[in-house]
Amino acid sequence: MIGKILGGRYEILEQIGGGGMALVYKAKCQLLDRFVAIKVLRDEFVNDEEFVRKFRRESQAAASLSHPSIVNIYDVGVENEGNNPIYYIVMEYIKGKTLKEIIKEEKKLSVEKALEYSYQIAGALENAHKNGIVHRDIKPHNIMITEDNRVKVTDFGIARAVTSSTVTTTSNVLGSVHYFSPEQARGGYTDEKSDIYSLGIVMYEMVTGQLPYQGESPITVALKHVQEDIKPPRELNSSIPASFENIILKCVQKRQADRYSNITELIKDIRRVKDNIGDFSMEDTNNYDSHTRIIPVVNVEDVDTMKKDKVTKKTKQSKKKDNGGKMVFLGILLAFLLATSVFLGYFKLKNFFVAGDLITVPDLRGKQEEVAKKEIEDLGLEFKVIARVKNDEFKAGEVISQSEDPDSKVKKDYPIEVTISEGDNLVKVPDVKNKSLGDAESILNAEGLKVDLEYENSDTVPENSVIRQEPDAGESVETGTRITIVVSQGEEVKTVIMPKYTGRNIEEVKNDIAKLGLEVGEVTEDPNDNLEKGIVTWQSYNQGTPLQTKTAVDLYVSSGPKNNTDNNSGNDNEDNNGETDGLEGPITFNLTPYQDKEETQIKIIRIQDGIPTVVHDKTYKASDGEATITLQGKKGSQFEVYYDGIYRDTIPKNE
Repeated sequence: MIGKILGGRYEILEQIGGGGMALVYKAKCQLLDRFVAIKVLRDEFVNDEEFVRKFRRESQAAASLSHPSIVNIYDVGVENEGNNPIYYIVMEYIKGKTLKEIIKEEKKLSVEKALEYSYQIAGALENAHKNGIVHRDIKPHNIMITEDNRVKVTDFGIARAVTSSTVTTTSNVLGSVHYFSPEQARGGYTDEKSDIYSLGIVMYEMVTGQLPYQGESPITVALKHVQEDIKPPRELNSSIPASFENIILKCVQKRQADRYSNITELIKDIRRVKDNIGDFSMEDTNNYDSHTRIIPVVNVEDVDTMKKDKVTKKTKQSKKKDNGGKMVFLGILLAFLLATSVFLGYFKLKNFFVAGDLITVPDLRGKQEEVAKKEIEDLGLEFKVIARVKNDEFKAGEVISQSEDPDSKVKKDYPIEVTISEGDNLVKVPDVKNKSLGDAESILNAEGLKVDLEYENSDTVPENSVIRQEPDAGESVETGTRITIVVSQGEEVKTVIMPKYTGRNIEEVKNDIAKLGLEVGEVTEDPNDNLEKGIVTWQSYNQGTPLQTKTAVDLYVSSGPKNNTDNNSGNDNEDNNGETDGLEGPITFNLTPYQDKEETQIKIIRIQDGIPTVVHDKTYKASDGEATITLQGKKGSQFEVYYDGIYRDTIPKNE
């Protein structure tokens, strides 16, 4: 795709991402001279009408939305290139990081930042819900954060208009297992409240740095969504306000009816917490300014009366002051002269009386408490312990600091305050990287440390081995400190959708299976009068089946017509002596495709000598009407008939 020009104007520059249905490229719009992002449907799906419909539905759903926190859709098109058309969507190019990347970098976000992001995400969902669109795949990977800290919700790849039939079937669960709702895990009815649940999980991860549910497989995690209660986030991060924790816990209720009734109610609560977040740690230092208070009404006449009384009182008092004022002044003057004389006399005689009593303070640091105490008391001073603290520089019982510097002068009985060490209660964190989970836990526990586990996929670190740790090895921490170790889950297991391989050349199919991350299983050759050699006649998984990468796919391949095969390669007509093997002759089938569908795939499997063989596999149009085919089989053979992969009937050779 690199270097291609789509729609006569979009030049593909580089691949920047990808999902289960499409790849995302950075491109340059030559007409408007700007960068754009282009989502291109994967090659394996371009011939699948169902996936094309989903892809078009995404573009229509996203293009109908207009909100500052939703990625803008600029253009939609299809580029015809040979037999493989290129379906694409042109959208706004976001320069920034995904929310998942930011969480990994910062470990956990501040409450203020988490609230701001949650508010913007909820605003985007409110706009979508008002337009009848449920995202159904809200997760940090689908949320971009621009360089100026704005949220952009992306990837409406599995969004769909809300109808009464919005049900996720258990055989085709969409969304991401760590974030999807219990009803999605059960294959139940999904609505706006499913998005609210997923947003609650995202908020939980933002403020704790952890996902609420972990498991060895997607199924295990899905079951936890359905069965287990979530651990309150304040148990992992005590700085989270209780009001924010209540919002998160309400979002992630198991029952849809127990969550917020709509996203607008959630936005109101988030805004309320955002507006008051600065008050959570403040103390009420001014009773008069802290709240609005009701002040009693003061009557004007009462004020006038109070003023008159005050004037009368002052007039009476002034007469008394005039009579005794002179006497008071003389008394104050005499007292001042006496105090000044005493003060000056003290300084003149101080050295004579006190100089000989000053004591030099010794250096107590590093001395044991009892030794220091005896030394101080022998000097006639008071030894006073004001604190005992843990310290890795001084041994237990040693003096860490003293209130008066060494060699300073103090009077007798002066208190010397000291801080005593409780000893080295710190341990150095051992290095457990690349060690097995069991060994790592044993090593850390032996040092008196506790262990918190997190899991990540890794292509380089073996499964159940430690990828990294926090704090790092060599750091000094107190005994009992919790050490977080990130454990490898092995290579990331992705889910791919099984394409249709029947009717295609075996070599092309092998290459395609490898590109998808699947593996080629057992390949069985089987004679076929209707298909040339090397054509796939049967696949072990039906088209549209979700498979995990590295799943082995078994195939049946035509070895050509029977008369072109060797006698030893499974010829149904002759045995090694050239004699007939007992064929009973032809059997005729009258096949009628479904009339309420445009096309019907009809497949017939012959079970002969215990070996299943696909002897007929063809797609019929409803307009074709009834079709008649003739097949061969031995006596005792049976034929199983499948319509669109669903078993219909078994027909014995002789009835």
